[in-house]
Amino acid sequence: MQKMTFEFGGGTVPPMAGKAPVMVGVVASSNLEVLAEPAALGGKCRFEVATTVAHFEDAWKAVFEDFMERRKPCDVRFSINDFAATPPVVSFRLDQAWETLLD
Repeated sequence: MQKMTFEFGGGTVPPMAGKAPVMVGVVASSNLEVLAEPAALGGKCRFEVATTVAHFEDAWKAVFEDFMERRKPCDVRFSINDFAATPPVVSFRLDQAWETLLD
């Protein structure tokens, strides 16, 4: 199991005040689960990944950079348990978790 952490600044959209953590997805063949939690990160956004597939740091970083550019989140921590999900599935689950934190 490979573990990685990525942190980004520059986000301007915090989760809705008082929101509870959100879990989306299921760890199963070619999927992943995402836990999204409001967190006091000084305006940053953190992604913590546990994956069964090693050596894809650049691909993960690219997905997170795209998500940050599109959604501009801040003060949220995403914990991801991956079982070989493709980048589009990762993006979908991040969007799904983020939208739930904004509702």
